[in-house]
Amino acid sequence: MRIPKYIGWPLIAVWAYVVLYWLANRAVYYPLKYPQGWWQAQKELGAEDVWLHTRDGVKLHAWWIPVKDAGLATLYLHGNAGNLTFRVAHIREITAAGSSLLLIDYRGYGRSEGRPSEKGLYEDAEASYQHLLKAGWRPEQIVAHGESLGTAVAVDLAARHRVGGVVLEAPFTSARQVAAGILPLLGPLVIRGFDSRAKIGRLQAPLLIVHGDRDEIIPYDLGRALFAAAPEPKQFWTVHGSGHNDIVDTAGPAYRERLAGFYKLVRQRLP
Repeated sequence: MRIPKYIGWPLIAVWAYVVLYWLANRAVYYPLKYPQGWWQAQKELGAEDVWLHTRDGVKLHAWWIPVKDAGLATLYLHGNAGNLTFRVAHIREITAAGSSLLLIDYRGYGRSEGRPSEKGLYEDAEASYQHLLKAGWRPEQIVAHGESLGTAVAVDLAARHRVGGVVLEAPFTSARQVAAGILPLLGPLVIRGFDSRAKIGRLQAPLLIVHGDRDEIIPYDLGRALFAAAPEPKQFWTVHGSGHNDIVDTAGPAYRERLAGFYKLVRQRLP
């Protein structure tokens, strides 16, 4: 039995699109599983192991680094590559700036179970937020800090829940617009979701956006566009000369100082 061309070619095109869509969206994530990474840093950082369970039954691993009398807890949502052990510099700076820290590995990363997906990452952030509430932290004491892909997760969380502050490091408006910069015609057709611009208007907490003006992965203009869509109060900090992965190193002591100033603002708003 022969299939007519007017049926066969459309079927092939649909099949090709589905395969390409699946491959493109799987390529968004670059997780490294345990024991890959810098796990030996845990003792030096004073990080405690925390195990969480999401609503859809996935077991997650996280590090908790307490800071005495901090009064704030940062929920750190990292980027799409590596695992939590690759964020040692951020851990040092956030805690030195005056906030306790819960740093999670999404499903499929590090020692966490499961496989990453957009919906799954949102569930992971939800479980982490609920963990902090159960541990006695009030919503106004929680700072959602997202890095790269994690900025979309932080915006989604803060759009649904009350938080004390939001820090977005190298953010973007949507995955579709990032893809458009890489593959102008094909990219937006196969990569979608993580639409921060559609959600950021619902934020009700102070916002700090940090972006390097030489970011080679997420264009600086996308960070500016997301900032323009955000409500007040908000701050935008350009780290001159920084690319995508070297903001902390390029900023130097100013990174810690900027965070400390933002934490002070959050504390001033505490009831």
